[in-house]
Amino acid sequence: MKKHLVLLAVLVTLIANSQEKKAPEKAKDTIIKTEVVNVVTSYVPKITDAFKIKQKPIIQHTKETQKKELEYHIFSVPVASTFIPKSGTMKKVDLGKRERLYPNYLSLGLGNKITPFLEAYIRRNESYNSELGAHLKFLLSIDPVENTKLSSTFYNANLNLFYAQQERYFDWKAGLNAERNKNNWYGLPTNISFTDATISAIEEEQAYNSFKIFGNINFDDSYLEEANGSLNYFSDVLSSSEFLIDADATFKFPLDNFHRQLNDLYINTTLSYLGGKFENSYEARNQLKHSFFTVGLHPTYKFVVQDLAIQLGAKAYFSLDLENKDNNFFIYPDVEISYPIVKDFANVFIGASGDLETNSYQSLADKNPYISPTQQILQTNKKYNAFAGIRGKLDAQFSYNFKASYAEIENNPFFSLNQSKSNGNNIAGTDAFTFFGYEFGNSFKTEYDDIKLISFFGEAAFNGIKNLTVGMNAQFNKFTLANLQEPWNAPKIKGELFGTYKTYKWFAGANFFFVGERKGKEYEALPSVTPPNTISLKSYFDVNFNGGYHFNDSFSVFLNLNNVLNNDYQRFTNFNVQGFQALGGLTWKFDSLF
Repeated sequence: MKKHLVLLAVLVTLIANSQEKKAPEKAKDTIIKTEVVNVVTSYVPKITDAFKIKQKPIIQHTKETQKKELEYHIFSVPVASTFIPKSGTMKKVDLGKRERLYPNYLSLGLGNKITPFLEAYIRRNESYNSELGAHLKFLLSIDPVENTKLSSTFYNANLNLFYAQQERYFDWKAGLNAERNKNNWYGLPTNISFTDATISAIEEEQAYNSFKIFGNINFDDSYLEEANGSLNYFSDVLSSSEFLIDADATFKFPLDNFHRQLNDLYINTTLSYLGGKFENSYEARNQLKHSFFTVGLHPTYKFVVQDLAIQLGAKAYFSLDLENKDNNFFIYPDVEISYPIVKDFANVFIGASGDLETNSYQSLADKNPYISPTQQILQTNKKYNAFAGIRGKLDAQFSYNFKASYAEIENNPFFSLNQSKSNGNNIAGTDAFTFFGYEFGNSFKTEYDDIKLISFFGEAAFNGIKNLTVGMNAQFNKFTLANLQEPWNAPKIKGELFGTYKTYKWFAGANFFFVGERKGKEYEALPSVTPPNTISLKSYFDVNFNGGYHFNDSFSVFLNLNNVLNNDYQRFTNFNVQGFQALGGLTWKFDSLF
C-alpha cells in the first residue's frame, strides 16, 4: 500500500513540473497566417436580376418638404369692350379645274383663199413600257398672194411615225419622217416686162421631198449617256438630190474617283457625211456636186468656285471636202463664266464659243424655199463668238436676258437674186435650151462672204397676272463685209412682242413681228453685164392673233388670224406675202380608237 502511494506522489510531482516549463519558440518562417483572396469575374446580367420600379411608387414626405397650399383671390373690375371674338376659317386657294389630258387628237380647219388644214396625233401603248405613235399635218393654200402673174399655190405635208421602248437599263426610240413641201417661183422681177406667152410657158412649180430614218437610245447608268443617229434623203422635182448621215454620242466620265470634289466630264462626239448633186449650174448645163465628211469632239466640264459658275470646254473638228480633195482641222473655244451679283435676281456672264456648220441644200431651202437648184454648198466657219451679258429673275414673275456679242465668221451665207435669162419675150437661150422655171429672175442663189458681226439681243417675260403671260425680244445686227456690197436680204433690226391668255374654257394668243429694212439686188436681163442695182426692201410689221373655246375636255374650236393689218410686204426680193388670213376649225381629243 505504501508502495502504491509513493508512486502516485511521484507522478503528481512530475506533471506539476512539466506545466511550469515554457513552450519552445517556433521559427518565423514556419508561422502560417490567414489572408483574404478576392476573385473577380465578368458579370453577365439576367432579366431576373433587374429591379423593377413600381408603376405607382409611394413617396412619403416629411413635414419639412410638404408643399404649402396657395390661396388665389380675383378682384374683377368691369371694363367696357366691343371686341367680339370670331372663329378662324381656312383660306381657299383657287387651283382651277383640273384639265383632263388625252393622248390623241384630231384638228380640222378651213381658211380663206381655200385653205384646208388637217392635223392628227395618234398614240397607242403596246404595253406598260412601249409606245407606238403617228403625227400627220397638212396645209394647202390655193393662189393666196394677190396680183401675181404666176401661181403662188403651196402646200406642206408631214408624216412622222415612231416606236418607243423602255428597257431595264435603257430606253430607245426609232421612227420615220416623211415630208413634201410644194412652192412656186412666183416672184418675177418688176423691171422686166414679160409677155403673156412667156408667162404661160414658165413652169414655176418646185417641190421638196424628204425621207428620214432616225433613232436614239438613252442609258440610265453608263459611261455612254445618249446616242442618236439618222439617215436622210432630200430631193426635188428637178432631179436634185442630197444624202445625209448624221450620228452623235454623249459620254459621261465621273472624276470623283480621282478627287471627291470633282464633277463629271461630258464628251460629245459627232460624225456626219453629206453628199449631193445638182443637175445644172445656173450659168451652164454642167452638174454640180458637193461632199463633206466631218468628225467632231466636244468635251465640257462645269464647276462652281465661290458662287462663280464656270464652264470649260472646246470643240474640235476634222473635215474632208471630198470633191475638192481638201481637208481642214478646226478648234473652237466653249467657255462661259457667270457670277450672281444679286442671287437669282441678277447674274452677269461672259464667254466665248465657235462652231463649224455644214450647210446643205435642205437647210438652205428651209430658210428660203425660193432658191434655185443650182447652189454652191460650203461649210461656214464660225471662228469665234465673244459674248457678255446679264440675266435673272425678279420675284419669280419677271425674267430677262440681255446679251452683246462680237463674232468673226467665214463663208456666211446670204441670199441674193439670180439674174433673169429672159428679156420678157424669149423662153430659150442661144443654145436652144428652154429656160427652167427658176431662170426668169424669180429665184435666189447663195453668196458667201467673210463677215464680222456685232449683235445686241434682249428678251423679257412677265407672268405676274393670273392666266396671262407676256414677253418680248429684240435683236440688232451690224455687219462688216469683206467682199459683198450689202448683207443681202438680212435685216439689221428685228423684234417680237407676244402674249398668251388661258382659262379653263378660253385661250388666246397674240404675236407682233417687226423686221427692219433689208437690201436686195435688181438685175437687167442677160446678156447684160451691167452691175445690179441695190434696192431697199421696206420694213414690215405683222400682227397675228389666235384663240379658241373649250366646250368640254374633248371638243374645242379655234381661230387663227394672220397679217391682220393686211400689209403687202416682201419677205424676200420680189416675193410678196399673203394678205389677211383667217383659219378656223374644230379639235377633238380622245383616248383611243382601237
